[in-house]
Amino acid sequence: MNHPHPLPVRSATLLLAGLFAGFIAPAGPAAACRARAADRTVNIALEDQFRTRHETLALRGDVVVLVYAERRGAEAAHQLGCRLHTHFHPTATSVAATEWARQPVVGPAGWPAGVRAPDVHAIPVACLPEVPKALHSVARSRLRKESEHVPVWLDFEGVMRQRFGIVPDEPNVLVIDTHGCAHGVLTGHLDEVRFEELVRVVDGLRMQCLPERTAVVPAGAVQQR
Repeated sequence: MNHPHPLPVRSATLLLAGLFAGFIAPAGPAAACRARAADRTVNIALEDQFRTRHETLALRGDVVVLVYAERRGAEAAHQLGCRLHTHFHPTATSVAATEWARQPVVGPAGWPAGVRAPDVHAIPVACLPEVPKALHSVARSRLRKESEHVPVWLDFEGVMRQRFGIVPDEPNVLVIDTHGCAHGVLTGHLDEVRFEELVRVVDGLRMQCLPERTAVVPAGAVQQR
């Protein structure tokens, strides 16, 4: 996992129904969002190669995209994660590796000025349940060399497979919304159409966070007083 250079990818397969069908919708009432959140809240807690513990619920308020794969799918998953990150953080393409993960997020189209836009965390997860515990330190050491600045969450216990399923040799994508709810899993290489669909899903989830009283006024329009 060297410094990211996103590459085009090929095809995609939907694992959980509804990812593209139901989640690009106008923002509904906050109460309805909270009701949905109570049903699907998840928390993925894993350590990275630096032994730092992370939890997805700690990122609530932002959209989390976990890009996970077994070893044979790791390179494709890495490329997809980099592509997602640079799409939502375009300045990452022109900074040093040490600053790559710290770049500001770009808000969705129509997001009002002066209102914080939810970030998008594209997080790589290496699924390594076949690695014996005695060799966990070796795996961490290797990942520290391959990814010096970007944390990679390590799944030694098969958490992602058990909870969300996994397709071997392919990148798998779990989308978690700003309430901490799992919205679906996408697997496989994404062509341009599928990538843009995923982006629209993510931006749709971000738009649902707009404060209910925040009006997006078209340019040139006159607000009523």
